[in-house]
Amino acid sequence: MSGRRPGRPAGRSAGDTRARLVEAAREQFAARGFAAASARSIAAAAGVDPSLVNHHFGGKEGLLVATMDLPIDPVEKITGVVAHGVDGLGARLVRTFLETWDPHRDAFSALLRTAMSSPDHAPAVEIARGVLLARLATVTTVDRAALVVAQVVGLATARYVVRIEPVASASVDDLVAVYGPAVQAVVTSAGR
Repeated sequence: MSGRRPGRPAGRSAGDTRARLVEAAREQFAARGFAAASARSIAAAAGVDPSLVNHHFGGKEGLLVATMDLPIDPVEKITGVVAHGVDGLGARLVRTFLETWDPHRDAFSALLRTAMSSPDHAPAVEIARGVLLARLATVTTVDRAALVVAQVVGLATARYVVRIEPVASASVDDLVAVYGPAVQAVVTSAGR
């Protein structure tokens, strides 16, 4: 017994460990999908201790984001939206979504187009399932969270892919005024 604690193998830098985890995650997410790939199996494929997934990425969701090299961190964004609870969630979600993705229209449009053409392993679908749905389900039911995800994906498709007017050119404030209450109604309607 060497006396070493579990973790990064000797002789590897933190950057090397992160890179190995990202590569192993890309392979497993592509082959098995986000839900079926576990942090433990990804760490095993990378040859590191499973605790390093949390240490470097904050969990499997953060690792998913790292595999995509996105211009923003959707885990951070959605966590900030749900942190303030259910009241006003609809407006916060729509505003955060639009203000985050409007500057990256082309990248987001490409993600959505990929999701439409191959939904089983598309990064946008994995973000919707693994990040957005999971975080929303902490403040509402899973069914309602899925409906909210559908609303947001519909808004994104209309604004960034199909470019339906006036949605495509409307201001963020106008879309928050229209979509915010609709999203809020799904989150807080009677019968929860």
